[in-house]
Amino acid sequence: MRLDHVSYACSPGELAEVVQRLGADLGAPFTDGGLHPSFGTRNFILPMANGTYVEVVAALDHPAADKAPFGRAVRQRADEGGGWLGWVIAVDDISAVESRLGRDSVAGHRIRPDGADLRWRQIGVLDLLDDPQLPYFIQWERVSEHPSASGSDIRLASIEMCGSADILESWLGSTQAPGVDLTWVEADERGIVACNFLTPRGFVRID
Repeated sequence: MRLDHVSYACSPGELAEVVQRLGADLGAPFTDGGLHPSFGTRNFILPMANGTYVEVVAALDHPAADKAPFGRAVRQRADEGGGWLGWVIAVDDISAVESRLGRDSVAGHRIRPDGADLRWRQIGVLDLLDDPQLPYFIQWERVSEHPSASGSDIRLASIEMCGSADILESWLGSTQAPGVDLTWVEADERGIVACNFLTPRGFVRID
């Protein structure tokens, strides 16, 4: 298991402004990631070091956004004012997670503006809806097309999280949060409170 990406949700009308603002904070531009047809969402991404990336995502005015768990999660977070939606763990064999959780993963795909169709399987978004501290899991079909492939000098140093370390450990099946340092903090709601980045310009905290 390893950290794959962190997601920041907003409304469609705020998407351009949020992408510009976070890109300015981090000192690098986001690129248009394209549409998730089966989820009713679209995203912009910023590749980082160590095979990770930041995603800014919005739920579109599309029936899939009301039906698909991911679309619902994005819309719910945007309706709450927007902000960090969650974090995602990549695995090499998602069948092991399916066996542990006792249910099947679902297929996802995203069509980039250049026409490339990125495909993966994911599991755990419903649990994210119930408890935002919990990451969901993803297995990419073609690792060579991973959104972080171009890389950058930006690194996610740590995540400030509100929740329970014991619950997270049980969910991950591990005592270690893979690929990221977690700092447990007090907040009004469970989930990501802030992400801390190391950039060529220095330390950046985004809450």
